[in-house]
Amino acid sequence: MKIICVGRNYQKHIEELNNETPDEPVIFIKPDSALLRNNAPFFIPEFSNDVHYEVEIVVKIKKLGRHIPADFALDYIDSIALGIDFTARDKQSELKAKGLPWEKSKGFDHSAVISKFIPVPAHLESLEFRLEKNGEIVQRGNTSLMINSFAKLISHISEYFTLKIGDYIYTGTPEGVGPVKAGDRLKGFIEETLMFDFVVR
Repeated sequence: MKIICVGRNYQKHIEELNNETPDEPVIFIKPDSALLRNNAPFFIPEFSNDVHYEVEIVVKIKKLGRHIPADFALDYIDSIALGIDFTARDKQSELKAKGLPWEKSKGFDHSAVISKFIPVPAHLESLEFRLEKNGEIVQRGNTSLMINSFAKLISHISEYFTLKIGDYIYTGTPEGVGPVKAGDRLKGFIEETLMFDFVVR
């Protein structure tokens, strides 16, 4: 299975990091060793002093697809989850400054938190989600604010990568990203459903 991630898909997040709005979806991939499941603790890697949380809606693909038309793209979603794309921001800045790929800052072990999966809701295109750190809401998003919709993302990604059963797509994070430190407790919600609850070590 593949973990396909989307960057810069919420305008206010683009603005908070002083990035340019892309002309098409920004895509990167994490290895399967990046997954962190079942509310296991997240251990801050030794190579970074500035790891940031980025909460995202994740979709799981249920059938093989290549060059998928946008009109049919939602038929490829099996279920949804909530995830965190942990980012070593200091390492990312270093790599970007050198014009190098981001993988070390994005794809390190356990950098892709994944919650339980739930059925696709009828209002997928206007779904609220949030992240709480130590009981305080730090990120709040709504899928209606995505620059590229679920259908457009699936269609675009499938032009470059064949989507296979069980692949995950992390669909981008809203504004409010920030650092974690040892002892933090992170809770993620899709609307009022608790999706994950784990600690940072």
